[in-house]
Amino acid sequence: MDRLIYTAMTGAKSTLGQQAAVAHNLANASSTGFRAELHRLRSVPVQGEGLATRAFVVDASAASNFETGALQQTGRTLDVAVQGKGWLAVQMPDGSEAYTRDGSFELSANGVLQTRHGQPVVGDGGPVTIPPDSEVTIGNDGSISALTGGGAENVINVVGQLKLVNPPEESLVRGDDGLFRLAQGGAAPRDENVRVAGGFLEGSNVSVVDQMVTMISLARQFEMQTKMLQTAQENDRAATQVLALGA
Repeated sequence: MDRLIYTAMTGAKSTLGQQAAVAHNLANASSTGFRAELHRLRSVPVQGEGLATRAFVVDASAASNFETGALQQTGRTLDVAVQGKGWLAVQMPDGSEAYTRDGSFELSANGVLQTRHGQPVVGDGGPVTIPPDSEVTIGNDGSISALTGGGAENVINVVGQLKLVNPPEESLVRGDDGLFRLAQGGAAPRDENVRVAGGFLEGSNVSVVDQMVTMISLARQFEMQTKMLQTAQENDRAATQVLALGA
């Protein structure tokens, strides 16, 4: 009897966790550069004497969908989208690197190129600084050119180059802030093959239809598991009545 309870109880709990992940994906269906979360359930034997036939259901395979999203033209000079595989490097407050596909950049009050959440964008020599009153252009290789007006002529200077990386996807882990980092720590090397498109942003790779179908399937799965718990309770009650009559 308790074998059924173990499986149904932990299965229902893990299904609720999966529903939360799907809800998170749906909430980010329009977030720039978002990568959908994937979850898989598996069984784990219960450790202990006399418990070899029992098993827990656990959500032990949390991963990310690294398929690319659709590019959307914005025409904004500080917007940039990675074409194909690759990542944009940003600097965290502790000096470490993190990686994102959200290239909706802006300038701080000091002219530092940063994300919408305030992380400085990493260039070839650290954070990138843009001269004041400049028109910025981001090239296909991540080079950042600033057009400044001075005197009778305009001057174009290359002020930096985005650090573009492409580490193995299996080596990346998602943080609570939505940014990705190397599982072993450290910084990924620059990859000269990664290319970007200025004036574009990458959309989320979440398929709303697929996530809605998954949500319905999980709801039915949870309903089935709670029904199994009710069945176990009814069986236990019937067995108790039979034992009571035989006593």
